[in-house]
Amino acid sequence: MDNFLKYFYQDVGRVFRAFLDIFASFFNFVNYLFNFPMRLKLIREYNGSFSTGEWVMLIITELVLVAIAVGLIILLIKLCKKLFRFRVPVKKYDEMTKQVRQLQRDLLRANYEKDKLLAMKVAELGGDKQAVLDELGDLPEENEQEKADGEEKGENFNPNRNTFKSPCVDPNASRFFRLTTVDNFYKTQYVPPVYDNNITLPEFCDRFRRYAASQLHLYYDLDMMRYFVASMGTARIIILQGISGTGKTSLPYAFGKFVGVDTSLVSVQPSWRERTELYGYFNEFTKKYTETDFLRAVYEANYYRDPHLVILDEMNIARVEYYFAEMLSILEIPRKEEQRIDMVTATWDNDPCLIRNGTIPISDNLWFVGTINNDDSTFAVADKVYDRAIPIDLNSRAEAFDCEPAEAVHVTTDHLQSLFAEAREKYPVDPAMLDKLEEFNVYLIKNFRLAFGNRIMKQVGDFVPCFVACGGTELEAVDFIVAKKVLRKFESLSLGFMKDELTKCSNYLDRLFGKNKMPVCKDYIEQLKKNN
Repeated sequence: MDNFLKYFYQDVGRVFRAFLDIFASFFNFVNYLFNFPMRLKLIREYNGSFSTGEWVMLIITELVLVAIAVGLIILLIKLCKKLFRFRVPVKKYDEMTKQVRQLQRDLLRANYEKDKLLAMKVAELGGDKQAVLDELGDLPEENEQEKADGEEKGENFNPNRNTFKSPCVDPNASRFFRLTTVDNFYKTQYVPPVYDNNITLPEFCDRFRRYAASQLHLYYDLDMMRYFVASMGTARIIILQGISGTGKTSLPYAFGKFVGVDTSLVSVQPSWRERTELYGYFNEFTKKYTETDFLRAVYEANYYRDPHLVILDEMNIARVEYYFAEMLSILEIPRKEEQRIDMVTATWDNDPCLIRNGTIPISDNLWFVGTINNDDSTFAVADKVYDRAIPIDLNSRAEAFDCEPAEAVHVTTDHLQSLFAEAREKYPVDPAMLDKLEEFNVYLIKNFRLAFGNRIMKQVGDFVPCFVACGGTELEAVDFIVAKKVLRKFESLSLGFMKDELTKCSNYLDRLFGKNKMPVCKDYIEQLKKNN
């Protein structure tokens, strides 16, 4: 211990002494600089030996030292003034903060009045002025801190949608012409519809079917409507596949007419290979963003709560996993607020209102419906796409029928989601049915080296209750989801050498679920045997 103390004294002690020498040296500098008596004493000692030139040099030297001393004093005085100038008492600081917030609120009101006058002028030019004023509403008094925070960001608070908005922007001045046009429409002209949020899922499916038949002359089985609506409660991606002319595109089109928001149609091209085909791109030469119909549909869906469908027509005419890969990943993000599309690396002042940090949110009222034709001109859809979607086969047209006319219905996505959530609580999958599915899973592993994944089991837990709530039965829902999500994986096997195994699988379904209780699965197996 003594040896360490000696080492500590010699090593660390020297470091501390050197550190203290810094202050000692500065103190000596100040002491010598302002020690004028000592300086006069030295001058007296050399008084008789200085020549004229040496006296001149002496005077210059002393003047330089005096200038350094005066400069040091001035510097210290300024530093002290700055320190005491920015010291504000706590009470005075609180008062200043309140004054700043009041000024921000006053500025907010002024901006709101400006927007109100602008809306009135727009209405006078070509619209109903009173309707525009009613849509604009009154400036609320709550959420003052939120308004102040928005003003600090340079944004104006929109009292109708609880989001920050800027005044109307000339679309020609923005690099996003179409998105800016959307902003201006919803700020000045959009009037929300009157929603019927008392409708139930069985009523919704039946009314949808009657509306398509009576208003659009499109005929579908009631079970097809149940499959479609239950799929919306299960996944954000729905795949409609089958032969041409069976109504794959017409079904989501009819849904858009039924809920009062026209379905967006995006025609996929064979050359599509990456994300810019869907979202567009920024042109460095024109300094404008090339916007697509898909981008506008995704952006506009954030302005309303109606359910909205986007059709990717002939989606497998190009490789889906190439151009749609980013959206597949984004929709898998659990937190809805993190589901955003990266658009641009930098934000401009006149960019559309909903672009934040170069990204656009994907609203939860948006579903993507892909139509598929399985022929020689198309590509096979990858498993990762099928796993994230609910596939529905349309291989035949329903017979025309007479029914009572039905009108369109406006319903919010929140109401539909609440109906789906209520269905999951009220009609959970029977534990006995889950045991049968697990037993079937073991059978598939043993005989086909296939298994249910966690995603499929979650989809079973979501689809079955929603289908039952739409008016179907549990066994019908299980039959459908097993055929479309599980047996579909058989297509990746060499089925030409497995016809006997497929027959055994069909017989096993009869033993497990009951004789001919799984008609969709059995028909699918028979179709696999014929095609191979």
